[in-house]
Amino acid sequence: MFSLFSRRTPSGRRLLALSQSSILSLSTLPRFLSAFSSTLDQSLSSSKLRTKYSFTPPPSLHPQNPNPNLDIATSQSTTTNSNGKKTKKPPYRPPSSLETGKRPLHSDLPFDFRYSYTESKPAVRPIGLREPKYSPFGPGRIDRAWTGVCAPAVDPKFRSVDVVEDPKLEEKRKKMRERIQGQPLTNAEKKILVEKSQKHRTKKQVNLGRDGLTHNMLNDIHNHWKHAEAVRIKCMGVPTVDMKNVCTQLEDKTFGQIIHRHGGLLALYRGRNYNPKKRPIVPLMLWRPHEPVYPKLIRTTIDGLSIEETKELRKRGLAVPALTKLARNGYYGSLVAMVRDAFLMEELVRIDCQGLERSDYKKIGVKLRILSLKIFFSLS
Repeated sequence: MFSLFSRRTPSGRRLLALSQSSILSLSTLPRFLSAFSSTLDQSLSSSKLRTKYSFTPPPSLHPQNPNPNLDIATSQSTTTNSNGKKTKKPPYRPPSSLETGKRPLHSDLPFDFRYSYTESKPAVRPIGLREPKYSPFGPGRIDRAWTGVCAPAVDPKFRSVDVVEDPKLEEKRKKMRERIQGQPLTNAEKKILVEKSQKHRTKKQVNLGRDGLTHNMLNDIHNHWKHAEAVRIKCMGVPTVDMKNVCTQLEDKTFGQIIHRHGGLLALYRGRNYNPKKRPIVPLMLWRPHEPVYPKLIRTTIDGLSIEETKELRKRGLAVPALTKLARNGYYGSLVAMVRDAFLMEELVRIDCQGLERSDYKKIGVKLRILSLKIFFSLS
């Protein structure tokens, strides 16, 4: 026998099923077919498939807007205009890295941001700018104004006309450095750190080239300090003329300590209390700003000499044998001592700078004039 039964599924549809008994009788077959057809007609009549072919999703799948009027207004404004015409879509605009949509970065570093800290002197004021005051950090990326030379830590509107650093900033840098360094290292600890930073132990190093200690190099040093307590720095080119200034600026801007120096190789220690997770924020420069215009290095005449006497000295200087020849990207740490010793015996000194860039030997001439206290009147 076949038995007919029906039930509803969780989705609301009626399910018809047949159950077969052990014995099938032909006499009951017409009665079974009539009952099956009546039940099928009843289930189809109660179904909503004929009248409604879609269903309303539950609220969990379709969250409702708390302000439905806003959606209606925005949809109408985007699709139709006030005249009833459809508005065109705005043209595609690719995303820009300069428009981050975030707040400007704030850095607590107590010094002015410059492109190079060793090759620029804050006391020397430029006589002009080569470009408008576009910030090399990008528009709206930091909360410091760009003056064309630097991004001062103090608002330039409330700064005096004379370029004098605020004494509070120097005191703040000193306190931060003392807090990070902690107790001084012993000789045994220095020896271990220097051994770990040697070339045969690690290949990681920071190269300091013709531009000196740049602003982005501070971020590179902090990145190296994540994995090692001391970082090796190789100095080459123009900055090596004044290695004392390089060491001073490194310790002042990174709050580290130089524990080893051999020629142009330095080992910079991060400090006992240095925490890489709480490292200072160093915003990166996106491009190199143009150097401002400074007074000329070559003078027409020397104090106390006429124009004819100055020309005669220049002709004599070209015939003097060269004291030394400078190699490109070399180490010039002993150049100042050589020039001072030569001036004890000779009136004129000539240095062969063939192979160097014009800007490089101009910077070397400025450094030698300051360090050897002599006046340079010819660059050729």
